[in-house]
Amino acid sequence: MLISEIFYSVQGEGSLVGVPSVFVRTSGCNLRCVWCDTPYASWKPEGTEMTVEGIMAEVMTHPTRHVVVTGGEPMIAKEMPLLLAKLREAGKHITIETAGTIAPDDVACDLASISPKLAHSTPDEARAGKAWVEKHERTRLQPDVLRAWCSAYEFQLKFVVASEADLEEVQAVVESIGVPVPPEKILLMPEGITQEALRTRQTWLVEVCKRTGWRYSPRLHIDLFGNKRGT
Repeated sequence: MLISEIFYSVQGEGSLVGVPSVFVRTSGCNLRCVWCDTPYASWKPEGTEMTVEGIMAEVMTHPTRHVVVTGGEPMIAKEMPLLLAKLREAGKHITIETAGTIAPDDVACDLASISPKLAHSTPDEARAGKAWVEKHERTRLQPDVLRAWCSAYEFQLKFVVASEADLEEVQAVVESIGVPVPPEKILLMPEGITQEALRTRQTWLVEVCKRTGWRYSPRLHIDLFGNKRGT
């Protein structure tokens, strides 16, 4: 399995924000989000080939029950079901960070942290090429796959929001899933990879959450460390 990085930090996003966790970041993605903050695991995948046993050995050196499997898109890794099974055997709490484009197929998971990609994620043709633009648009939203994740696991839906114009699309995506989604499981994160960019959006985004009952999610790792690897 191609691994971009394994590190020990605190969860920066979502319902477990602040919880000490081991992050296992796979390299490789089936999307090309224009604002991606981990291009080394998606646009230009890089990393080290590791066995499941090697990954587990490193995970077990850290004093926490919580493991976050992320990417890129971790669900495209062929050995991911085996890794997740081994994490479950070791008694770990497993969060899977996924775009929700690949069906779970009964993998071990305690929290499905699903980030459906909105229209503003699509890259321009000059940067990504026509083939990737078309693949991204074709792949980024899969209501049947989102339904499978939300029906089988404890879940949260995390949306990267750039402007108030995105809110109607968030509502449409949630409705397309076709299962009840409590408002507090709909998390809105401001788009941005600097503290300044996040601050420009967080005030009005909090007001949106107060109005809708949706949940505001900070990006704690950026506040604490900046947009750096291994954090």
